[in-house]
Amino acid sequence: MQAFNYQTPGSVADAAKAAAGADAKLLAGGQSLLASMKLGLSSPETLIDLGQIAELKGIKVDKDKVTIGAMTTHAAVAASADVKKAIPALAALAGEIGDRQVRNRGTLGGSLANNDPAADYPAAVLGLGGTIHTNQRTIAGDTFFKGLYETALGEGEVITAVSFPIPQKAAYQKFKQPASRFALVGVFVSKGPQGVRVAVTGAGPVVFRAKPLEDKLTASWDAKACDSVKLPPNGLNSDLHGSADYRAALIPVLAGRAVAAA
Repeated sequence: MQAFNYQTPGSVADAAKAAAGADAKLLAGGQSLLASMKLGLSSPETLIDLGQIAELKGIKVDKDKVTIGAMTTHAAVAASADVKKAIPALAALAGEIGDRQVRNRGTLGGSLANNDPAADYPAAVLGLGGTIHTNQRTIAGDTFFKGLYETALGEGEVITAVSFPIPQKAAYQKFKQPASRFALVGVFVSKGPQGVRVAVTGAGPVVFRAKPLEDKLTASWDAKACDSVKLPPNGLNSDLHGSADYRAALIPVLAGRAVAAA
C-alpha cells in the first residue's frame, strides 16, 4: 500500500469540498476500499474519513418511511428495534451481511456507493423503492445503480441518508457464497405503496428488478405464483460459483421463499 494523505472532516460540507480535489476517495467503513488499496487496485492520494461526521449517523422512523444515515453500520440497523418494527425485512437483511466484524464496520452509504454486484443493501433499496439523499440532491433507487460498481453519484457528491417506504409486506432471501457470505443470488420482495417490487442482487453485474415476477405477484401474491416464472440467463453472471443458468433458476425459487417468509 502506497503512502496517502488522511483527512477527518467534521461536516458533510467539508467532506464534499475535500472529495472534489484531485485523486481523493471517501472512506466509510473501508471494507472494500482498504482491501483494494492493499492489493494495489486503488491508490488514492487522499482518504477522507467520514467517521467523525455525526450528522451522517442515526435512524429515524416516520409514519410512512424509515430514514437511515449513510454512516450507520449494518450492525446498528440489524439491532434497531425501530427498524425491526417498521421494516423487519430490512433489519434481517442487515443482520445477514458478512460477519460480525464486517457488520460493525461496514455502513449503509459505503455499501451503496461501492455498489458491489453481490451486495445486499442495493436489493433493499430497489426492492423497497428507496431514495438516496446526498449533499446535492435526492436520487430514486431505480436510477441510482448504473452498472458494475457504477452509480449515479457525481464528483464531490456524498450520500447523507437513505429513506425506505414502509411496506405492507417484505422479505429477503439469499443463497450465500459460503466463504464471503455475499449473495450468489439474493431476492428482495415487497408489497406496499409502490406496488409489488422484486429486486435481484448477485445474479447480474448490477442489481435489477425482475418484472416477470412482479407481474405474477401483482396478479397473485402467493409463493406458488413464482413457480411458473422462467427467467432467461442472458446477461447474468457465470463463474466458478454458479453458471448463468443456475442463477436464473435460483431467482424464482428465492422469490417464492421470500413471499412465503413475508
